[in-house]
Amino acid sequence: MYLTQGLHRAAVATPDKAATIFNGRTTTFAQQIDRVARLAAGLQKLGVATGDRVAMLGLNSDRYSEYLLAVPWAGAVLNPINIRWSPTEIAYALNDSGTTVLLIDDAFAPAAPALRANCPTLTSIVFAGEGDLPDGMVAYEALIADNEPVADARRSGDDLAGLFYTGGTTGFPKGVMLTHTNMVTSSLGTMATGQLLDEGSIFLHAAPMFHLADLAAWTGQVMLGGTHVMIPFFDPAAICATIEAQKVTETLLVPTMIQMLVDHPAIGDHDLSSLQRMLYGGSVISKGVLERTLATLPGIKMTQAYGMTELAPVASLLWPADHVGERLSSAGRAAPHAEIVIRDIDGNELPTGHVGEICVRGGHVMAGYWNKPEETAAALQDGWMHTGDAGYLDAQGYLFVVDRIKDMIITGGENVYSAEVESALSTHAAVAAVAVIGIPDDRWGETVHAVVVLAPGAQASEDELREHARGLIAGYKVPRSVEFVEAMPVSGAGKIIKRDLRAAHEKADA
Repeated sequence: MYLTQGLHRAAVATPDKAATIFNGRTTTFAQQIDRVARLAAGLQKLGVATGDRVAMLGLNSDRYSEYLLAVPWAGAVLNPINIRWSPTEIAYALNDSGTTVLLIDDAFAPAAPALRANCPTLTSIVFAGEGDLPDGMVAYEALIADNEPVADARRSGDDLAGLFYTGGTTGFPKGVMLTHTNMVTSSLGTMATGQLLDEGSIFLHAAPMFHLADLAAWTGQVMLGGTHVMIPFFDPAAICATIEAQKVTETLLVPTMIQMLVDHPAIGDHDLSSLQRMLYGGSVISKGVLERTLATLPGIKMTQAYGMTELAPVASLLWPADHVGERLSSAGRAAPHAEIVIRDIDGNELPTGHVGEICVRGGHVMAGYWNKPEETAAALQDGWMHTGDAGYLDAQGYLFVVDRIKDMIITGGENVYSAEVESALSTHAAVAAVAVIGIPDDRWGETVHAVVVLAPGAQASEDELREHARGLIAGYKVPRSVEFVEAMPVSGAGKIIKRDLRAAHEKADA
């Protein structure tokens, strides 16, 4: 199967049905398939060939959905860029992937000259915004209007569908290679549970569309021929207004977003009765937020998904009926398309209740990391994805995630790798040693906290170190707090013992 397959079906079965609704524009499936085929032709005219990478740096929109369809239609490979990255991180992803064409919108157009200067493989920048065409760019609508439709390349199966860059423990993002099979398998397996999406679904994209969580829902909605509604970015008031106006039936949010939505004063001013189902991920939902959500949106069915980019992204699902008791703190059971086992450090499968590394197998497991054979070999062993997360399975197959082997921090639903933040802080001349941990936070789940040892005779303030990091990494990765210590707790092997650093904050919060 392939990403554009559902569009072909919908254009025949329901040509006059709304495919996308955004900013006052409604595009039917008949119109969308024509626009996508013409946009693909335009990309090919710009020199995009089979297997070339085409990036998108923009907020949610109907054009983002067209990009996601037109690139595989042209035979090329998607490269959605994280909109919260710093210019340095964006340039790295474009250069590492060898991206040749970049689509960019109004919000990020000012960054285009610097990206062009720092990305030698970039041959064209397409302006997919609403404003006046900036100098040196190609007009998005002109690519559609000035080109005749081309046939769908129908790349499928093990053909590469996209590169999805995720933070790396080496301090640089890694390009996760997902095939058409990977992405379709994850979406169809999730839908097979009957807990999210059907042919009549009207899905609201409020979470960022570059993110695999939202993109998995987008893929399922395309396969079913459902309607996509977009708002540019998460905004509780806009979500409420859009649900009421468009009769949205389902959406995807992270728990932090859910909390902000249900606690927003505008929520009581709107009719949200059309909203039937909500998928969430990034972390478990607290009992308090769940209770407020169910009280505010009575009858809504909530499903948690656990996974990662490398799993396209779903591994397990906690169904609505399981949002009770101890199971509320679990990540659910293996999705229909996945197998989950727990292994020890030697790779042996562990029995029920024993903590070890969470390993996942199935048709959704990535093809590997782009140009990183060693990291690929370490992550993929005998068909199993070694997630780097620690957890255990109970007797009924419910997965409990108890720690993060790779020291990953989840803050507001975003993944932050401590080594990446440590790498940025360590470039400051005053820093002799640094360790980054996540500390519990009621609102964000965790916040990024840096523990720093200054070099002899050196001085630096918390604000100075935070501003230094801000120039190298995305804002959400910048430590919210910095602690200065005389020395780090270290093991006999000289490694920093992060569990001791975390324990100090657990005692402080107790």
